[in-house]
Amino acid sequence: MKLNIACPSTGAQKWVEVDDEKKLRALYDNRIGAEVEGEALGEEFNGYVFRISGGNDKQGFPMKQGVLCNHRVKLLLRAGASCYRQRRSGERKRKSVRGCVVGPDLAVLNLVVVKQGDAEIEGLTDTQVPVRLGPKRANKIRKLFALSKEDDVRKYVIRRKFTKKNGKEVTKAPKIQRLITPIMLQRKRDMKRKKMAQVAKVKKDAEEYHRVQTQHIQAARASRRSAVSKRRSSRRSKAEATA
Repeated sequence: MKLNIACPSTGAQKWVEVDDEKKLRALYDNRIGAEVEGEALGEEFNGYVFRISGGNDKQGFPMKQGVLCNHRVKLLLRAGASCYRQRRSGERKRKSVRGCVVGPDLAVLNLVVVKQGDAEIEGLTDTQVPVRLGPKRANKIRKLFALSKEDDVRKYVIRRKFTKKNGKEVTKAPKIQRLITPIMLQRKRDMKRKKMAQVAKVKKDAEEYHRVQTQHIQAARASRRSAVSKRRSSRRSKAEATA
């Protein structure tokens, strides 16, 4: 079985192939998310603690969290589920996945270093892999470089250099998200002005509607009263004529 060990503090990864069944027995029957002592995998891992983060079997089917078995099953998956990528809106598909319990039929098991031991591991904890992409959000850039709100965040964006096919060197930088600029403040003021104008317009239209409705009701009542008075006067005149 191959162990893919990742160290978040250095950003490095290392492949270790373990053929000894006695060492692998410490990993069996553990689920994804479980922590394992590194002493069982070899003397070079004394003091280390690893967390199981996934893996795949010999046919390439990945492990899925929540499937409590150590064999392969077929599940009806939809958008948002792991081990499946939706191609069409509303699509569901039955896919073969492996359970989250570690078994002897795995080809690759992914481990993450939770606690480092006394000795350094060559190629894993003694090297520092630079981060390829930096943060994009303005607050995260301030947090990374310990900046204040008065500092210009645009000067601290991590740029990466690469060479095009024609040999020209180009630098790229991500677009800063949630960056407060004078144009953004102007747009915010304009949006607020439009919103308040819309509120005032709705209020004015409601008052006009109530005024017209009140006039209409008053006119209807007046016409009804005049009709009633006409009927009464006609009845009165008929009664006087018969008398």
